[in-house]
Amino acid sequence: MTDTAHDTWHFVHSEADKAKWTPGLREIFEYRDLGIKEGTQGNYVAHVIRHNGRKVADAVQQWHVHDCDFQLVYVLNGWATFEYEGQGQHTIRKGDCIHQAPGIKHREIACSEDFEVLEIVSPANFKTRLVDPPQGS
Repeated sequence: MTDTAHDTWHFVHSEADKAKWTPGLREIFEYRDLGIKEGTQGNYVAHVIRHNGRKVADAVQQWHVHDCDFQLVYVLNGWATFEYEGQGQHTIRKGDCIHQAPGIKHREIACSEDFEVLEIVSPANFKTRLVDPPQGS
């Protein structure tokens, strides 16, 4: 029998009242890991990301890419404006969902202080790299 996700993944229950918020990729955000990285043996990561009230510029406001196969962002609260290579600027608001195609260059322009999202990425240990702006931007 081959090793399948069904055989290696396990059940996860991430309880809101036991949530731990930690620093992460962005200096202006804090992150709540939902346990999916461990539950899927590193195939996916799912976390809630929310603004932490800090007002500092960080590298991810520059053009960058994520080295991943899948990235979904669902807005839980607030808004943010991003610019995407070949897609222009998009403001995402509560209830909106974005699928960022693998390797798409993008940058954050601005976000509200109540901005909060659910992000799901595969693989869990993806890298973020700063890149040159797309031509014409």
